[in-house]
This record gives sequence, structure tokens and C-alpha cells, in this order.
Amino acid sequence: MRLNKLPLAIVLLLLILLPMLVSGEDSLVGKPAPEFKMQDQNGDWHTLENYKGKWLALYFYPKNDTPGCTTEACNFRDNIYAYKAIGAAVVGVSLDDVASHAKFASKYKLPFTLLSDADGSLSKAYHVLRDYKLIKIAARQSFLINPQGVIVKHYEKVDPETHSEEVLEALKQLMAEAG
Repeated sequence: MRLNKLPLAIVLLLLILLPMLVSGEDSLVGKPAPEFKMQDQNGDWHTLENYKGKWLALYFYPKNDTPGCTTEACNFRDNIYAYKAIGAAVVGVSLDDVASHAKFASKYKLPFTLLSDADGSLSKAYHVLRDYKLIKIAARQSFLINPQGVIVKHYEKVDPETHSEEVLEALKQLMAEAG
């Protein structure tokens, strides 16, 4: 009788764990950053190649002009001179269109690139696209990409209030370790 229960327990455990094991959302850390060609808030095109040779903080966020996204963007804005001083670029990405990015950047005087991922392709490549059927958004996550184009850090949980400082400190530490 006991043997009959053991296989059932194993089957149930597999049913619970299998989706996590085959989700396809394995870590991107240590892998080349997915390539992109996207327009910014000014309609200018950007590629990953444009950032080769410098550190890049690539942050994804759900929606322009919402409370958390505005807080996060304004904190990156307020720290932009510190990022520039260490030679790092900041790029924000959401599924909003170019016009929405232009309004958002102008309203809050954002001095960094906001990429329009209107079709969700970049968010999907970075495993941050969330499809809620009625709406698709990019999850609030960030990636640090080294000058060779390799992802060296992934932030899955982001606090909009403190994230810019957290990223800045991590970049300083990574740069010091890289020599």
C-alpha cells in the first residue's frame, strides 16, 4: 500500500516543479545581451552596438507617467551626473510608443534614452514581458551590461525609490572588480 502512495507523491511533485524547470526563463547573467534596434523618445534609432565599450544600465518598466515608473525615472535622472562620471549609460525601456516616451521625458526632464518596445520584442528577449491578455507590460526589472555586451547582473525585484542608487553602487563595484 505504501508503494502505491510513493509514486503518486513523486508525480505530484513533478507536476509542481516541472513548469519551473522548463519555463525557459533561465538566467541571462553571463550571456551576451540580446541585440536590439529600437527608437527612442526623439525617434532616433539605438542598437546594443551603440553601447559597446561602456557599462549600460538597461531598466525595464511597466508604463510611462505612473507613480512607480515616474519615481524610478526621476531617481535615475537625479543621479545621471554620477552615472556619466563613471562612464555608464542609463536606458529605460517600456512598451509605450515614441510619442508617449517624448511626453514623459519632456514632462520630467529625463536626460537619458527611453526606448519604445511597442511590439514587446525586446521585453520578450529579456524575459520581462508580461501578457495579461487585456494588457501587455514590461516587468520592472533591470540588467547591467558590461562593455563587452555581456549581462553581469539582473535585478528581478526593484524598488523604484532606491533602485537608481543600488544600480549606481553595483556599477562602481563591478568596475572596480574589472580593474
